[in-house]
Amino acid sequence: MSTSAAGGPTRAVVVDDSRFMRTLIRTLLEDADVEVVADASNGKEAISVVDEHRPDVVTMDIEMPEMNGLDAVEGIMDECPTPVLMLSAHAEEDADVTFEALDRGAVDFVTKPGGEVTSEMPRVKRELVEKIQSAAAVDLSATQRRTRPPKAESEPQTTPESSASATTSTALPQEGSTLVVGASTGGPNVVERVLAGLPADAGLRVLVVQHMPKGFTKRFAARLDGRCDYDVREAEDGERIGPGQIRVAPGGSHLLVTADRAGRLKLELSDDDPLHGVKPAIDLTMASAAEVVDAPLAGVLLTGMGRDGVEGMTRISRAGGHTVAQDEETSAIFGMPKRAIEAGCVDVIAPDGRITEETLRGITT
Repeated sequence: MSTSAAGGPTRAVVVDDSRFMRTLIRTLLEDADVEVVADASNGKEAISVVDEHRPDVVTMDIEMPEMNGLDAVEGIMDECPTPVLMLSAHAEEDADVTFEALDRGAVDFVTKPGGEVTSEMPRVKRELVEKIQSAAAVDLSATQRRTRPPKAESEPQTTPESSASATTSTALPQEGSTLVVGASTGGPNVVERVLAGLPADAGLRVLVVQHMPKGFTKRFAARLDGRCDYDVREAEDGERIGPGQIRVAPGGSHLLVTADRAGRLKLELSDDDPLHGVKPAIDLTMASAAEVVDAPLAGVLLTGMGRDGVEGMTRISRAGGHTVAQDEETSAIFGMPKRAIEAGCVDVIAPDGRITEETLRGITT
């Protein structure tokens, strides 16, 4: 059963211009004990309905008459801030619009059923319910705090071991240093901010695992490529990753790190079953990197629900790597970072605006 923060059933508003889709989504949610308190057929109506019913979460279509989903998200965030889950089509051209919705305040997205609706139902229901639960748990005040410069008093928390070994942030990482970043709900904008802060002359090899469906990670990589100083692309099976390159795990595949005969890092894509219900899984990428990387290694775990990344951060820590987790104040969902911290495998806990600095500090010479 899906429950709200107040302890009752999760309360949702469904927004879509298609009567069929509204009915379908309502049926799927109510079957999972999510209470659909109202629906709306366009963005303008959605703002009014959300203001009236004050739900825990909103599912929002993108293309609608009178007012589209993007403007509706903005209106909701201005008038009655509520977690919004976007419903996006599979088409690649819709990915950019979906990311714009995230920029405007939406917390996550799920893909609509495509082709034969009946055959898609098990996937759609599973993903929709999981995403609804995650979205309803989002701390919107944390996402709003991320838009402001980090406060001077918001110092990173360190363990005695990490504080004793801290170096200045102006030093450059050792040659061959590798960084693995993992994120889930609320993560795309934080990942962007962390990567944008990496100086080009640091020459890191960076792997990003963001829980995201197939078809969206390629556009996510292109988006990151335009906003940081590194070469960013979606990872390809068998390719080698070198200094100054960032590779994003493709949606629908696990990303593993191996080493070739010359000791260079090689990437492999795996079609194994989902781990923790996700594919790609942060744990698998981090654990494989911890096994083969013999240069300085760092792991960063950002906002998200669940425990993916905990085992991976543990492996990196045991291998002598540096680990950084996002703090509770700036995490949309303090789930994965909290569990990693509780597992004792995190060296530094930092607000999103300090994560890049603290990561570099841990792998500098």
